[in-house]
Amino acid sequence: MNKTELAAAVDKRRTFAIISHPDAGKTTITEQMLLFGGVVRQAGTVKARKSGNFAKSDWMEIEKKRGISVTSSVMQFDYDGKRINILDTPGHEDFSEDTYRTLMAVDSAVMVIDSAKGIEPQTKKLFQICKMRGIPIFTFMNKLDRDGREPLDLLNEVEEVLGIETYPMNWPIGMGKGLKGLYDRYNHRVELYHNEANGETFLPLDDNGELDPSNELTKDSIYRDVLDEMELIEEAGNDFDEAKISAGDMTPVFFGSALTNFGVETFLKTYLKYAPKPNAHKTREDEVIQPTDDEFAGFIFKIQANMNPNHRDRIAFVRICSGEFDRGMDVTLQRTGKKMRLNNSTQFMADTRETVETAVAGDIVGLYDTGNFQIGDTIYAGKHAVQFEKLPQFTPELFMRVTAKNVMKQKSFHKGIEQLVQEGAVQMYTSYSTGDYILGAVGQLQFEVFKFRMQNEYNSEVIMEPMGNKTARWIDPEQLDEKMSSSRNLLVKDRNGEPLFLFENAFAERWFQDKYPDVKLTAKL
Repeated sequence: MNKTELAAAVDKRRTFAIISHPDAGKTTITEQMLLFGGVVRQAGTVKARKSGNFAKSDWMEIEKKRGISVTSSVMQFDYDGKRINILDTPGHEDFSEDTYRTLMAVDSAVMVIDSAKGIEPQTKKLFQICKMRGIPIFTFMNKLDRDGREPLDLLNEVEEVLGIETYPMNWPIGMGKGLKGLYDRYNHRVELYHNEANGETFLPLDDNGELDPSNELTKDSIYRDVLDEMELIEEAGNDFDEAKISAGDMTPVFFGSALTNFGVETFLKTYLKYAPKPNAHKTREDEVIQPTDDEFAGFIFKIQANMNPNHRDRIAFVRICSGEFDRGMDVTLQRTGKKMRLNNSTQFMADTRETVETAVAGDIVGLYDTGNFQIGDTIYAGKHAVQFEKLPQFTPELFMRVTAKNVMKQKSFHKGIEQLVQEGAVQMYTSYSTGDYILGAVGQLQFEVFKFRMQNEYNSEVIMEPMGNKTARWIDPEQLDEKMSSSRNLLVKDRNGEPLFLFENAFAERWFQDKYPDVKLTAKL
């Protein structure tokens, strides 16, 4: 592509993550968007275990069995002249690290809120990461098909708890069994919930913002209440401010029901008008890489093993930050300086894959990996070395000893541990004295998923012995004396061979520092 063609292609890209508390409907809204993009014929649901019609973004076996998302999934589709890269993230707090890294690879976020529950803890936590990055946030108040809280209460909660201004783009006309439709303030129309009689879905509003008086809905007291609420919002609410939306200081709010596919397409069309195109990215040297720069550069934000269990594949997901990707191109892996050719690349269209020949800044590309890549790696073409900013990494708090149940299956045991650890959900350590494997994680569910996947994907049953909560602290190898280790501060090595102590509690750490005042301990490597 020449410079003009590259700029035009980048301009069409929209890359966003969907964030929410578990069970707010995040995966279901992803399904509906895929339906509009024409990449699925029928939207599944994470609840549809009996029918076998699972969510397309929940590809992992444990996700289908438990009806939850425990890994970020990446999908592309075309809609309304745009190429959309959508990342469905795990809502469960035990998988926050995966979500945090995913948020480094997107240009905006869609926040899904259960209209009956409002702001929940995980929503708040993920929102704060978006806010910290200054990325635009679009809010979808979900589950209007059920009785929920008053819309004004929900808006007030978003403003007070999250500290962001709201601008309602539409407003529910009733909810639950009494749901009639949406008063679409932005598009100046009413979107009907069910209207089988004449097939009309959208009714225009007049200059005063009202329906034709002959329409039956105008006689409904719920509709009259909505007009009163709209009047209040027009007078006392925030003014629409595109600059604030771009800066992440205002969130456009949409109401709807992902399960019944109501209000989702209206949301998607409006989102695409205001969602940002690919942003510039900073390097560790504070250099700014523009998406339309000639040379290709990108970073690995996720690694996933066994997306196709039949082929034992491993995919490294790359966010392209600049230039053009061409299959078969030569790049440099910044961490090692190693040159490599990117022959095997893929893009994900729901539950199908397509070999990608070319992609541009904003796109997410999957690279088949034989163990070359690590999360946070930068790859670049050309002679000018690039290293993007470090991705967030959590220090584990829960620890487990792990051993193979069947000593005759050591090969699959070691391979499984190595590949699953490279995904970044669990950290691996080895005991200095015995060489035993110790796994560290942020939450208990990560261990359950690890155990399930070891058996399901590697045919390796494991025994996991809880070690409880520990505090991990790294030590300079030059200051290390193995005699410092005790039952209260276990000496281990991380994946890179660096020594650290796992302290039993804060008291044990203070005791250690009192005994060895010159030894410097750090929370992260």
